[in-house]
Amino acid sequence: AQAGPAELRETLSLYRVIVPNAERVLDVAARYPGVIRVVRKRLGDPVRRGETLATVESNESLQTYAVTAPIDGVVTHRDANPGAQTGDHALFTVADLSTVWVELSVFPRDLAKVKVGQRVRVKTADSGLSAEGKVVYVAPFGSSASQTLTARVELPNPDRKWPPGLYVDAEVLLSRTKVPLAIQSSALQTLDGKDVVFVRDDKGFAAHEITTGRTDGETAEVLAGVSAGDSYATQNSFTLKAELGKGEAAHED
Repeated sequence: AQAGPAELRETLSLYRVIVPNAERVLDVAARYPGVIRVVRKRLGDPVRRGETLATVESNESLQTYAVTAPIDGVVTHRDANPGAQTGDHALFTVADLSTVWVELSVFPRDLAKVKVGQRVRVKTADSGLSAEGKVVYVAPFGSSASQTLTARVELPNPDRKWPPGLYVDAEVLLSRTKVPLAIQSSALQTLDGKDVVFVRDDKGFAAHEITTGRTDGETAEVLAGVSAGDSYATQNSFTLKAELGKGEAAHED
């Protein structure tokens, strides 16, 4: 890569679980008491707004009427079977999962850092799936059991890649700082107790002693040692360090 301007990102690592967007979850009950005659949808079925979920025969009029889906979504709960009487309970629950919530646990020491509107990168530990959302709510009270507060992130989910119940990691973006000169942190090696980076020249790679400033773990600000535009080794620089050590040993022999 080439040394040059970069942006340092200060982040806060949090974790917890994905849950349905409660503002897009609706219970569906029968309008009038009656007997369920037909059930058309099962748990997990996708539905469209206005689509028939079940047919009920009214106890009073003996006429049948349709129980329909109030929104587009997925059937996440069903308590309806043919021949059963309806009551005050919900026959179905329909959830629109095109967006989901990530409920993150925030310790009191970090509460002042987390604010509504901040961008958040959410990722899974195993599949490598990642997406970006934003903080939409920070709870004003905490949980006595976990001694944490909840920060809620709204996450777009048009392809339903983020199922509720999935545990995820998240990085809340706290600040961004632009620096005039930086390199990737993976390029740094220690040689004789000093930080070095291997810069490419006409003969190959040469170790340059470097002075670094601020870092976010992935990018390091450069104060001295390389110039803007210098090409340097970003990965496997430990191999160059090992070869340099072999050369010095041979020279001593």
